[in-house]
Amino acid sequence: MEIKPVAVFHSPFCSKFGIPKQSGIVGNLRGKIVFVPEFRNPDALRGMEEFEYLWLVWEFSANRHGETSLMVRPPRLGGNKKVGVFASRSPFRPNSLGLSSVRIDHIEWETACGPIIHVLGADLMNGTPIYDIKPYVTYADSHPEARSGFVDRREWKRLKVEIPSEVKERLMRQDGMTDESIMQLQEVLAEDPRPQYQKDPQKVYGMPFEGLDIHFCVDGDCLTVI
Repeated sequence: MEIKPVAVFHSPFCSKFGIPKQSGIVGNLRGKIVFVPEFRNPDALRGMEEFEYLWLVWEFSANRHGETSLMVRPPRLGGNKKVGVFASRSPFRPNSLGLSSVRIDHIEWETACGPIIHVLGADLMNGTPIYDIKPYVTYADSHPEARSGFVDRREWKRLKVEIPSEVKERLMRQDGMTDESIMQLQEVLAEDPRPQYQKDPQKVYGMPFEGLDIHFCVDGDCLTVI
């Protein structure tokens, strides 16, 4: 089977670092799906406006190497304990395919690039190739009472994010961020983008976001943008 992209994803992330570890956990994070020329036809999307969520099948295109082991270390387990690759959502997989559920914000039907789907809550890097799009249907796709393995046993704690007033003022006045984009940044940082084995409060991390290089440090459960 040979597959080729039907669309490309556009997001605030130009690198893997900082991207939410699952779709939906940063619900206000905006992105858009732009189709390749072959599929820039409104007929391909007809009826989509009646759905609220979509499934995206995509590629971990930024991974320079594929899986090298049948065991992986999920961040949810602190990055130290191993589970089987098929019992995880590790990006290092035999076929490097990702699956994400995203919420439709709105659809632009007529643009210079054909119809564009604006979505919320994606966990994709800018430029990610999308191989298929399917509507999310509750009767088949929703299982709220299902067990979730090690995810059920380890609570994920969000960080408290502090952006000092002088930093926020610079982000808005000099760098052109809006209140909405700053809120999205705060939600992304609250999910703790650090490797889970790194806990040094003196270490400064850098994360690209909307073309900016955001530096921050973490002390305990508090993250401060510097």
